[in-house]
Amino acid sequence: MSFLADSLARVKPSATIAVTQKARDLRAAGRDIIGLGAGEPDFDTPDNIKEAAIAAIRRGETKYTPVPGIPELRQAIVQKFQRENGLAYTTDQIIVGTGGKQVLYNAFAATLNPGDEVLIPAPYWVSYPDMVLLNGGEPRFVDATLENGFKLTAADLDAALTPKTKWLMFNSPSNPSGAAYSAAELRAIADVLLKHPQVWVLTDDMYEHLLYTDEAFTTLAQVEPALYDRTLTMNGVSKAYAMTGWRIGYAGGPPELVKAMTKIQSQQTSGTCSIAQWASVEALNGPQDFIAQRAAIFKDRRDLVVSMLNQATGINCPVPEGAFYVYPSCAGTIGKTAPSGRTIETDEDFVSELLEAEGVAVVQGTAFGLGPNFRISYATATELLEDACARIQRFCNTLKG
Repeated sequence: MSFLADSLARVKPSATIAVTQKARDLRAAGRDIIGLGAGEPDFDTPDNIKEAAIAAIRRGETKYTPVPGIPELRQAIVQKFQRENGLAYTTDQIIVGTGGKQVLYNAFAATLNPGDEVLIPAPYWVSYPDMVLLNGGEPRFVDATLENGFKLTAADLDAALTPKTKWLMFNSPSNPSGAAYSAAELRAIADVLLKHPQVWVLTDDMYEHLLYTDEAFTTLAQVEPALYDRTLTMNGVSKAYAMTGWRIGYAGGPPELVKAMTKIQSQQTSGTCSIAQWASVEALNGPQDFIAQRAAIFKDRRDLVVSMLNQATGINCPVPEGAFYVYPSCAGTIGKTAPSGRTIETDEDFVSELLEAEGVAVVQGTAFGLGPNFRISYATATELLEDACARIQRFCNTLKG
């Protein structure tokens, strides 16, 4: 008899982490590998943020921190939400976690009972369903198809909600598709949610500042104030500030929910790293001009990748509105024979054969709940992206049948 928990059988390891590790292993073995699996900016953390961390160390900010975050960071987050999102929170409505993933996990841990359902539009970030399962809930999926720009429609949302739905998990701009909802599209989603008062909303706004449309970013509680009291708005410093390794995520929400999440965190990790928190104070309060400059570079990379992938035989790559991912369809390659002699029957086969033949590591779409697609992160150097896309073109040209 296994001593491991039965709940482990309900979940699987992160596919994005698995692909990234496989790329590392192959590179260590001497293979020429281009890894496009990880969602991590290639830019460095800005110097002013690094200096704030160093200064915090020198003045002795090295002790345990309050579980929901140091007051200075929670106040900076309050100001950020007001300044950028028009959302008025107080510091007792703010929680800081060790990355956005912990914030999401704690929200589910604090609220889900057996049988509670969490509605997740597909394609989705790989961790959402497994976090629900680990906390005793049931993930339910609704397809946001390529034909709809990988966006959840109001009609599909309305049809998917049930009396058991406790949360809608909502991510814009999206990982993995890059889809970003306009204010009008959010308005239609909000109108459906107003008809279902039992449904809470968890918005993952981590890619807020990586938006390439002419319209300003908006979040659901901003579009519909009546949703404010049942919305947890999650964000963090990882993507916009190139601080992935600092591990700081945060959220604003109803005080009773934040208090419950804090109770969970007090028995889990306690307060987040003191130095990373002080660095995040500087990130949120300091100069912001570099964000738009870096977003412009990401947009140029997006355009390059979309153009080159659409020149690959059998690939259809729509233009994403945000984040730093593309989510092309490889349906045109299904049924063809790879250089290895194997037939490509699924997007997982496509990804595996591409890695073997050309040394390009991407993530299969089925890991995100919708295929046959694959995800490419273009958060890497332009010359590497050009090389990778040229390899994908070459691979597609070698397919027979």
